[in-house]
Amino acid sequence: MQIQDLPYPDPGVPDARSGPRFLWWLGRNQLGGQIKALAWGLLHFLSVSALPFCVGLAVQAVVDRSGARLALTGGLLVLACAGNAIGDTFLHRAAVTNWITAAARVQQLLARKAAHLGSALTRRVAAGEVVAVSTGDVEKIGWFVEAVSRFTAAAVTIVLVCVALVVYQPALGVVVAVGLPALALSVLPLLPHATRRADLQREKAGRATELASDTVAGLRVLRGIGGEQLFLDRYRRASQEVRWAAVRSARMWSLISAIQVLLPGLLLIAVVWYGIHLTRVGRITVGELVTVYSSVMVLTYPLGHFQEIAMAYSFSRPSAGRAARVLSLERATDTAGTLPVGAPSGELYDPATGLLAPAGRLTAVVCGDPDAAGRLAERLGGHPAEQGTSVLLGGVPLDELPLGSARTAVLVQDKDPVLLSGSLRELLDVPASGDVTAEDALAAAQCGDVLEALAQASLDTADPMDARITERGRSLSGGQRQRLALARSLITDPEVLVLDEPTSAVDSHTEARIAEGVRNVRAGRTTVVFTSSPLLLDRADRVVLVHEGEVAAVGVHRDLVRTDPRYRSVVTRETDEERAVHGVPDDDGKAPPSSPGKQPEDDQAALRDALEEIEEKA
Repeated sequence: MQIQDLPYPDPGVPDARSGPRFLWWLGRNQLGGQIKALAWGLLHFLSVSALPFCVGLAVQAVVDRSGARLALTGGLLVLACAGNAIGDTFLHRAAVTNWITAAARVQQLLARKAAHLGSALTRRVAAGEVVAVSTGDVEKIGWFVEAVSRFTAAAVTIVLVCVALVVYQPALGVVVAVGLPALALSVLPLLPHATRRADLQREKAGRATELASDTVAGLRVLRGIGGEQLFLDRYRRASQEVRWAAVRSARMWSLISAIQVLLPGLLLIAVVWYGIHLTRVGRITVGELVTVYSSVMVLTYPLGHFQEIAMAYSFSRPSAGRAARVLSLERATDTAGTLPVGAPSGELYDPATGLLAPAGRLTAVVCGDPDAAGRLAERLGGHPAEQGTSVLLGGVPLDELPLGSARTAVLVQDKDPVLLSGSLRELLDVPASGDVTAEDALAAAQCGDVLEALAQASLDTADPMDARITERGRSLSGGQRQRLALARSLITDPEVLVLDEPTSAVDSHTEARIAEGVRNVRAGRTTVVFTSSPLLLDRADRVVLVHEGEVAAVGVHRDLVRTDPRYRSVVTRETDEERAVHGVPDDDGKAPPSSPGKQPEDDQAALRDALEEIEEKA
């Protein structure tokens, strides 16, 4: 695989049982690139290692006054230099290719897993960890995969040179052959300490990244409550902890680097001292001494790759572990399904709660627990994050359909829909039936002021549809983002549309117009709206109260608000004092004591006033 051929048609199925297994899987899947880098690495390192032998032969030729041998040695030097240049050039090319292709494979795997898990990903993995895996961790993993081939070439070169020195000059060759492996293994006792410190640094960096991500995502809310300074102080402390951990990690790695410099110097001193002694007694020639001395000097270059591979592994192992944890996540249901591909139609029924949404009707669901409402909305879309009883659409279990068919049949818009950056036209360019135009959807969602704001912000575009929307729509208000997301969902025009609090950030006048617009656009289609807004509830064909995971009441808004105390407490936001005034039972079924200053007639009058106020707003 070359860089220009990216992305991979199929990145494969990773071995995500552990970080080391994932790294091994990556290496095996890039075997061709690894072999190519190994071949060029051997050419490069062997050419570099051949230079000392050429120098030694040249010195000895000068001592012996042999012009022929000197000329031959010059030719060998030219070949060694050419091999060095060619090998280094293509080794770098192959190494960078391995690095980028390995990182790209991991990114494709992560993107595929994110698309597969959907909203379940951030529920099971912290957002900061997802960011860390998809950015810095990917680079560290690619670094190790790339460094393996260079390390292998360096190790093979050292072995071959040691053997050659023993054959060429046994007396000094044995010293070098024993000393170099000792140098390579000398830092092994320090690696566990360095790895632990590096792991601590990455752990603290991940926490700081998560804190920064959460702070940026909630910056608008923080400004509203005056919490900017609090979170700034928290991030400052987290940043200082990262700096402290990085300094401790750098101290250990600097110690390892110092040892890698000190010990080869001591070996070189030993070789020179012993070589001079052997030369004085006539056991070796000057040329042989120069050859061994130069070889030891040159071998410090491939020897440095032992430190690099240790660093690369210590940094990439936890990164690979985090990537493996994300890649090992699976959905609670089989996305392939057991039923044939197709989009069923009919009424939507949830056996777990008893919720029924008749076909072609607008059903509103009231749930006092927003988290429970979110989970129920997700379950209505089929293939939820948690295992449970499947929702039925026209009698067909959605969890047994292929994921694509289930998503085509039922579209769920959650509480916090995401707007991708791009033009408004691109935002609304979604798979759709074609029955609802962009103009109709924008009008139904009351996006007129949004179009005006986008047109004013984009002076270089005459058509608001070509105006740019920033990342996640941060330049828009919360209500404007909600309305654009609602328009996008209406354009899709699915068989069943589930909306979770679609107007929570919209004022009451706009909300009333949105309720009427949604009702008109979705006429004849099944729509389920999770809301506690009287304006939306009053326009629903059917209202269902879900209490403690079960359907507690079914009817229309005007009847339920008069007859059901639990429904009234959720919709009208009654306080405990107001519940006591109206004699509303507590959760345990006991009626609270009535206020001595209030009579039943007064209660009925207050209730009538509240109902009239709700109807006026509607």
